Amino acid sequence: EIAKLHPFMEDFLIQKVEEISFTKVDLQSSLWQSGVLDSITIIEFAVEVENEYGIKIPFDEVIEENFETLERLIAYIERKKSGNA
Repeated sequence: EIAKLHPFMEDFLIQKVEEISFTKVDLQSSLWQSGVLDSITIIEFAVEVENEYGIKIPFDEVIEENFETLERLIAYIERKKSGNA
């Protein structure tokens, strides 16, 4: 299960989303559709992720497919770090 494999990543991402959005979230929470993050805060969040994990997130990859839930985002980060995205 993702949560067991990435506890520090999970904690960091949840904390960052909650700091930016002032909303409580978990790994399955909708971030985009629900409006927890909007077009401005999603970019702010993407920059935080880039800085924390040493990856580059092109603007055209800041999409629902990668950012709708933290589960999807963790999978995306893992792909980026392994060079498969």
